[in-house]
This record gives sequence, structure tokens and C-alpha cells, in this order.
Amino acid sequence: MNNDLSFAQFLDSAPCILGEGAVIERLRRSGGLELDPYLVNAAFIYEDAKRAALETICRQYLDIGRRFGLPLLLSTPTWRASRERIAAAGYAGVDVNGDNARFLRGVVHGYGAYADKVVICGLMSCRGDAYRPEDALAVDEAHDFHAWQAEKLAEAGVDLLLAATLPALSEATGLAFALAATGKPYLVSFVVRPEGTLLDGTPLKDALAAIDAAVTPPPRGYLINCTHASFAREALTHESNSSPLVRQRIIGLLANTAALAPEELNDSSTLVEEDPATFGRTVAKLHRDLGLKILGGCCGTDDRHIGSLAAELAAPGAGGVPAARCRP
Repeated sequence: MNNDLSFAQFLDSAPCILGEGAVIERLRRSGGLELDPYLVNAAFIYEDAKRAALETICRQYLDIGRRFGLPLLLSTPTWRASRERIAAAGYAGVDVNGDNARFLRGVVHGYGAYADKVVICGLMSCRGDAYRPEDALAVDEAHDFHAWQAEKLAEAGVDLLLAATLPALSEATGLAFALAATGKPYLVSFVVRPEGTLLDGTPLKDALAAIDAAVTPPPRGYLINCTHASFAREALTHESNSSPLVRQRIIGLLANTAALAPEELNDSSTLVEEDPATFGRTVAKLHRDLGLKILGGCCGTDDRHIGSLAAELAAPGAGGVPAARCRP
């Protein structure tokens, strides 16, 4: 991201922002690349073959963003890089979060002027299973647990902090406190049900109101991730559990390709794919209909899906100038 701009200015000035697609899931299904039981892909940068595979996926998303002239949100491979997990994996004393941030910054730097259009997010998540809200930490516990990683990512110079795939209000609130304390801009992203609730049953309008009231500064905005576009649309337009304020504060979606409940998706032994063109149209339509600004992919997506989405969001013709439909 251009160092002369704050994230707030970047967000306000960008008509729409392309999100990356799946990373961890693509590495898992690529064959021959074993994910760490604790760190998942956060230690890939320390092995040549794994680092190359990770870099290839990142470059695919960067290439798509540059081709269509769209700003891009790209996340560090630190979804599971808490201090607890780093120690359990045998990397105590290694700056796993900082090393991943520097790795990604190095990849982005090679894109010249386009690097100014790329936001590097320091990615975090809940301590336990993202599909099991009953495992969520209480607010104070979450604040204490996540503060260390949030500070490590902030010290590494990421543009933005992103807490994603959150199933419950309590841990999301504690995470927000930890992120706010760093002084970095941050986003909070939930997994949601079609009836307009978090996985723990909290209505979206109550969850956002609670975090906005409790945490100073509040998030720059909220996202939905690991949720099918049809589920996100239903959740955002739910008559009683959503609200105009929810639709204002939720600014993006990183969508799944499977229209399955989290429990069904978690238990699925096969990849449920969606035609890339269909994915691109349905996700882009949420921008046109509901004004979502950050749009990308999660489980089931790859460069084909993100390429189709980018084509929908960008104007036809040379240069990939954002279309009028990518409204501010």
C-alpha cells in the first residue's frame, strides 16, 4: 500500500478492492505438501519447496489484480501463528509472524508501481476450531491470548490487521481489544448463518453494536468470510437480525464455493466447487446490490474464481480501469 496513504484513505478512495482466494486449502489439496499440525502453512517459508508453492499462489492473485487494475487485499500466512502454536511446533524464539510479513512484502515489492495498490494484512483467527463457537475464549482471555501475535504483526509493518473466521462474539471482542491496542487499523471477519447470526447465535446487529461500543478505536469495518455468497446475502438482508447499520459496517465478503452450513463443510471429505464464472457473477452482484467493497474468496476458490470475479469488477477494455459499477 502507498505509504503516503492511511488505510482509511485507501479504503475511501478505492471503488472496490479484490480479495485473495483460498491459500491453505489449495496447499492442502495440491499433494505432497504436508501442513503443520500446529502452524498449518505459517512455517512454509522456511522450506524451499513449500515456500515456492506458497509464493506461486500469492503471485497468481497478484497477477490477477495487476491485470485488471484492481487494488488487492493479500494476507500473511499467519492464520494459526499464535505464540502457543509456535512453541508447540518447535519454533519458539523464531519470529514466525515477522518473517511471514517480510516474505509477503518481498513478493509484493517485485510488482513495482502496482505494489502501491496492495494492502498487506496481518492475518489472525480464533484460538480453537473456527466452526465450533462453544470453543471460543471469553473476552478477557481472548485479549490476553491474542495480544502477543497482534503486536508481532504490527511491529513487522503490515498495513492492516485482520481477524478472520470468527464464530463467536466473545472471542471476537477480545481480539478487537488486542488489535486496537496496537494502533494499527484492523478488520474483524465473521462466519455467519443465513438467518443473520454468528455461529454462536448472536444477531449480526447485536454483535457489531457490542464491539463498536466496547472497543476504542472500533474496527475500520467488518467482513464475512468462509460463507457462501447466497448465505451472506440472506444474512445481510435478514428482516430482524440485520439492519441498515450492519450493511453499512460490513464492507466485504471472502466467499466459499459451497452452499453448505459450516458443520457440513467441516465434515465434507470432498471439495465442493462452484463454476468460476458463476462465483464471479454472484459475488460481484453483492457489490452492486449491497455496496460491499472488499470481495474475494475462501474455501473452494482458486485463481480461476478470483480471475472471474476480477473480470466482473473491472471495466472492459485495455488497462483494467475500474468500472463505474465499482461505486465508491
